[in-house]
Amino acid sequence: MSAPDPRTTTATGADVRVRFCPSPTGLPHVGLVRTALFNWAYARHHGGKLVFRIEDTDAARDSEESYQQLLDALRWLRIAWDEGVETGGPHAPYRQSQRHDIYREVLDKLIAAGLVYESFSTAEEIDARNEAAGRAKQLGYDNHDRDLTEEQKAAFRAEGRQPALRLRVPDEDLTYVDLIRGEVTFPAGSFPDFVIVRPNGVPLYTFVNPVDDALMGITHVLRGEDLMPSTARQLSLYRALIDAGVTTFIPRFGHMPLVLGDGTKKLSKRDPRADLFLQREKGMIPEGLLNYLALLGWSIGPDRDVFSLEEFVAAFDIEDVNPNPARFDQKKAESINGDHIRMLAPDDFAERIVPYLAQAGLVDANPTDDQRALLAKAAPLIQERLPLLGDAPGLLGFLFSDEVAYDDDALAGLPENAGVVLTACVGALEVVPEAEFTAQGIQDALSGALVENLGLKPRVAYGPPRVAITGRRVSPPLFESMELLGKAESIRRLSALVRKLG
Repeated sequence: MSAPDPRTTTATGADVRVRFCPSPTGLPHVGLVRTALFNWAYARHHGGKLVFRIEDTDAARDSEESYQQLLDALRWLRIAWDEGVETGGPHAPYRQSQRHDIYREVLDKLIAAGLVYESFSTAEEIDARNEAAGRAKQLGYDNHDRDLTEEQKAAFRAEGRQPALRLRVPDEDLTYVDLIRGEVTFPAGSFPDFVIVRPNGVPLYTFVNPVDDALMGITHVLRGEDLMPSTARQLSLYRALIDAGVTTFIPRFGHMPLVLGDGTKKLSKRDPRADLFLQREKGMIPEGLLNYLALLGWSIGPDRDVFSLEEFVAAFDIEDVNPNPARFDQKKAESINGDHIRMLAPDDFAERIVPYLAQAGLVDANPTDDQRALLAKAAPLIQERLPLLGDAPGLLGFLFSDEVAYDDDALAGLPENAGVVLTACVGALEVVPEAEFTAQGIQDALSGALVENLGLKPRVAYGPPRVAITGRRVSPPLFESMELLGKAESIRRLSALVRKLG
């Protein structure tokens, strides 16, 4: 059994350097965000640095729109990076599409050291050789071109062939200690010399990703377990980069567990749960979403799911991450989000629901003084019962609209005596003085009329007036809501439902 390469980094503390390096393709998804979160937390926990790099060498799939969405996502989540795009740093540029000259220089060093060679074999030739040798086709390239002579190379060029460039893989076991999974060994011969530059001269991800990590001094590569098979190639390339004088150490690797959707399948990027911006539209807040994502493979302690980002950073270490897959549970995510909503200061909560109320046409995008005054009084009524900010318009809409929109299920659930109950409410409230039209005064008046006089149980008694005032079966506290509406408007709404019921 081979041992890990002694040149593997021992960096700790402020020397820790991690990176987040997404490709700008499609919308940011929660699995990607968890990768960013764990890297950020690891850097912050150790006092190190997070580098934010963009891997945009696939011109056919990369887009500027996706790049801007990545920036939007990290800024919304308040995941700050120390070096990288938009921020700058000593290893700029931080977009692969702008680093081609750098890759060429590194490639020249590898070629000069004899660590990379020209390969002219076609896929058909490789298959034919494997078949002739009795090797399975899926084993792929057979290292045939390692020792081509200059004459052979010239002959291939004369045929019009352009070579790919392959890394000369070590003929020995490769072992590393995964920060999450423990010791892993890739046996000698388990993978062939691999292409790092296509015949058209375009370098592959398997080359530019480790080269960027090496040049930027990345000490810990924390990424998803789906990338674990490529670690063998990265270890091979790192050895070559050290031998060519490009870097002096091999980083440590940690492979985070998959995030599952339904069943045993990885959460699809097309699954609504994976859509970060859809989660934001629904009303997840950064504190709640990041708390939940932190639980996908990690735990702060037994029987504790809710914690602040500060507590997370203080407690987090990548070695404590569970290697087993984690399942994304939307209900649990929203429950934790609700816990964080309740922890917000009342004025902060009120400000955060403004965009949702504005989108529903209930308040101005920049609310008027009157709207803000009403919101300041109304927001505390729902803060304790809201799992998502996006639920705010449904719960508060009745306060910001003159007309009540009755939910079908609310009308269908009214008892047969609803008209009698509502008429009794009107009679009881008409005699309440304006100065005493408070939540307590309203409760006293309605309790006397409905519970004592009509003999109704409170659970039954207050259903009809709740529907009359809010249009819903579930609403903010009834008496406080009526106080905010005022005596005249409350009586008007009660009377309107009486007329509607006929």
